[in-house]
Amino acid sequence: MESNVLAIDSSLARGSSFQVAIDAGLAGMRLDQFLALTIPSLSRSVLADSIRKGHIRVDAVSRKSSYRLKEGEIVSGDIEKQERIDVQPQPIDFSIIYEDEFLLLLSKPPGLVVHPGSGNSQGTLVNGLVHYCQSIAGVGDSLRPGIVHRLDKDTSGIMLVAKQDFVHRKLVDDFKNRRLTKEYLALLHGVLKKKSGRLVASVGRHPIHRQKMAVKEHGGRHAVSNWQVLQETSPAFSLVKIIIETGRTHQIRVHMAHLGCPVVGDKVYGGHRDNSAFSRHLLHASRLVFQHPVTGQPMDYTAALWPDFAEVLNALGSKMTEETGH
Repeated sequence: MESNVLAIDSSLARGSSFQVAIDAGLAGMRLDQFLALTIPSLSRSVLADSIRKGHIRVDAVSRKSSYRLKEGEIVSGDIEKQERIDVQPQPIDFSIIYEDEFLLLLSKPPGLVVHPGSGNSQGTLVNGLVHYCQSIAGVGDSLRPGIVHRLDKDTSGIMLVAKQDFVHRKLVDDFKNRRLTKEYLALLHGVLKKKSGRLVASVGRHPIHRQKMAVKEHGGRHAVSNWQVLQETSPAFSLVKIIIETGRTHQIRVHMAHLGCPVVGDKVYGGHRDNSAFSRHLLHASRLVFQHPVTGQPMDYTAALWPDFAEVLNALGSKMTEETGH
């Protein structure tokens, strides 16, 4: 049977309503996948938010994103209207690693917030991106234009930014479906019991301290981190390469602390460790490997270790190796 997958106007905007019947060609599809396929003009984050708030209904009943649709059901809803926020362009210092008409790769300095939020309406990376390339203001989410993935404020390193809306949707999908390799360097307190390993441990909100994340035995989101020790700079520190298979909030910092070796300088997850000598946590996004969303060409780029991180390693008597990009 021919699917009515195009029954929803592909140009549907926020503040609009829709209704569509599920035929045999759509039966079995997840609700969030159905919406992403049928309303490509809206980002997955907007659609997910509409589902979460109960604005999307299946036979007049609110359902979760993972709900599997059945033939004959009626999906209806309202896409919540949200006024576009004008991000003010500001000159912000960051280094361009690669750029073409579709995307750019940059090296984010530590201490730089990625996008505006509570208490950070200006002086963010997004303000700098809009200043650098005005058209980015219309790509993706209005508050996070161009942003495909994020790094914590004090995490330095490589970031991928979309310059066109269809590229943004494709890259977000690539991240969600783990089609990229994300590699980090971290200096840890202590020495890991194994020189390499793979940690599978769900991450979710801390049950008491809601601003923190924690490893969860029940609930939380699936999270996987792979580590390899590059150097043990002294009995007290380890330089490790970490490749994450998932991208949960504070994942690496939580996982390393769970292994008993928190990231140096991490004042949130460092436990009893003395981090007073460090201005930030020493975590650096060093490498991204992915397929170009338009040309299909393999992309493999690195961001040089940030100078403050390198200075700490030198002070500990560590020499840079090829694996650190120096």
